[in-house]
Amino acid sequence: MKNKAYIGISFIILVFGILVVPKIVDRFKGDAMVDNDRLNIAPKSELMEIAAAPKFSFTNQNNETITDEFYKDKVYLVEFFFTSCPTICPIMNENMVEIQKDHIYDKNFGIASFSIDAINDTPEVLKQHAKEIGAVHENWNFFSGTQDAIFGLAKNYNMFVGANNDAPGGFEHSGLFALIDKNGKLRSRQDDFGNPIVYYDGTTDEGVKMIKEDIKKLLAE
Repeated sequence: MKNKAYIGISFIILVFGILVVPKIVDRFKGDAMVDNDRLNIAPKSELMEIAAAPKFSFTNQNNETITDEFYKDKVYLVEFFFTSCPTICPIMNENMVEIQKDHIYDKNFGIASFSIDAINDTPEVLKQHAKEIGAVHENWNFFSGTQDAIFGLAKNYNMFVGANNDAPGGFEHSGLFALIDKNGKLRSRQDDFGNPIVYYDGTTDEGVKMIKEDIKKLLAE
């Protein structure tokens, strides 16, 4: 019975890799993920280019209006969080600070943290939050905006966020990090089936290890 269960799980994972991941990529590009020739030629270590990262304009923790142009020619990470999150956000914060340590003086690196709590996470609250977690990189911005605007940006990234009164803190979101290159393109490594993983798990040591390695690759490009 156990062997049958393992076979069943493996089949589900295979189907997910074949059917679901390409649809996520199509959501960005509006066409085929990548042609078969490229999949056959590209080495496993090559980071795939998914699509152009969504544009944005929001207020940061210093009450400055910052757009995606701020990150031009920079490799940067994108996350969605909220300061009062009692579950995965503290882990995400800790891991993002760990990533920051590798690039503390690197002007070509940055982080964009978007709060999904439009009411409570004012610029003043975000500034205090940045101080408390040790976010000191000059290119690490904590953004606030209307719920519609922030949720809309998350939708454009195809990253799940939502308001839910029954959820801890009143919101739901993934613990994923998105990686953007110097040209404003969403990038990621491939899985075992040749599909892009698209996002990195910001809540696990393995996810952090992967993204730290891939940041260095993009900075070297």
